[in-house]
Amino acid sequence: MATDPEQARARLSSFGKVGKSSGEIGSADEEPLIANGIRPSPENYSVSAAILPFLFPALGGLLYGYDIGSTSCATISIESPTLSGISWYGLSSVEIGLITSGSLYGALIGSILAFNIADILGRRRELILAALLYLVGALVTALAPDFIIMVVGRFVFGIGIGLAMHAAPMYIAETAPTPMRGQLISLKEFFIVLGMVGGYGIGSLLVDLVAGWRYMYGASTPLAVIMGIGMWWLPASPRWLLLCAMKRKGDMQDLRESAISCLCRLRGQSIGDSAPTEVDEILTELSYVGEDKEVSLREVFHGKCLKALIIGAGLVLFQQITGQPSVLYYAASILQSAGFSAASDATRVSILLGLFKLIMTGLAVLVVERLGRRPLLLGGVSGIVISLFLLGSYYLFLDDVPAVAVVALLLYVGCYQVIKNFNPSKIYHFRIFFFEMTRIVCSIYCAKLRF
Repeated sequence: MATDPEQARARLSSFGKVGKSSGEIGSADEEPLIANGIRPSPENYSVSAAILPFLFPALGGLLYGYDIGSTSCATISIESPTLSGISWYGLSSVEIGLITSGSLYGALIGSILAFNIADILGRRRELILAALLYLVGALVTALAPDFIIMVVGRFVFGIGIGLAMHAAPMYIAETAPTPMRGQLISLKEFFIVLGMVGGYGIGSLLVDLVAGWRYMYGASTPLAVIMGIGMWWLPASPRWLLLCAMKRKGDMQDLRESAISCLCRLRGQSIGDSAPTEVDEILTELSYVGEDKEVSLREVFHGKCLKALIIGAGLVLFQQITGQPSVLYYAASILQSAGFSAASDATRVSILLGLFKLIMTGLAVLVVERLGRRPLLLGGVSGIVISLFLLGSYYLFLDDVPAVAVVALLLYVGCYQVIKNFNPSKIYHFRIFFFEMTRIVCSIYCAKLRF
């Protein structure tokens, strides 16, 4: 469908004002909005063509998971007088906590930055920046000559985590074919857990080497390079380009043509001549969203919006304050204290923990729609309470029964993974912020307990 510049400007002028996030995909399972009661035409796409636009952003989640797994093993290596390969191995609990939580501080800053730069850079360039920060952070950490430089490297890597965890689901949601969108976003979570398993696995192989922690952190650099090159090669999100057009950040006709070109690259040859039609349907959808009354941030804190915000933010806050992400960072140390005294033994059992988490992630995705979110949420929370009681009992009363610690850890991770998928997507930005803030608190607390 051809659209000359005059018609394009007329269409743009009829869109009205649009809020900052009005064009964002709110949920993985939402259907596109239907304007004037007309359902969009079926999308033409190729499954093979949808793989790379998912894979490269998902590497951001894989690197995040890898950081959790590798750090769990790296802290054991760093503290070893014989295997650390450094003269400053005698670190205090607070210093080990700073190494662990350094990436969390960075991720907190990254999530705050995402509020301000996401719509300016766009999803693609935000992911390229995240890949660059991943690369720089990993290299600085791996080559750190002293403790301070190592913490700086962890902080830089963490900023990349914050940006990637914001931009990856946005890019996937905006570029994936509608029938595959929900599955692909669920697979991104799967990639995070897969990264944890990879981190535990590589850590177990390198933990007995001198300065093995340097290789653990350095091993993430090839993936960061692949992610950056892949995102550089991928096109921008057509939806983001059209949002720019609606906000008058460029010529409407030029941005529309760019969106058509990007959509053709994303869908492959199967899209045929339907790309202009699909782009115009996105424009119609966005104009329909733009017709809604513009609201201010203040209205979020009133009436029904306030109740939804309290419920959503409360779920995220209490979900994270249980300390599960921090327990994963200290998994190898916990297992060492549970009787697996050799570093290699503790890290190998950590692999079992990661594999179990991977299985529970897939199970949660499969059964959530059939069993419902509320029953799974109640069951998951109950399991977390029991597992924490068992873990605490081990350290207080049952220190001669190491199996209790292992069972408690497995139950804890499994139940947490069941409830993790229930974060309301409408507060995704708040989820990232609360996630990183509470993980920092829990990580420091774990360090003081000195598992």
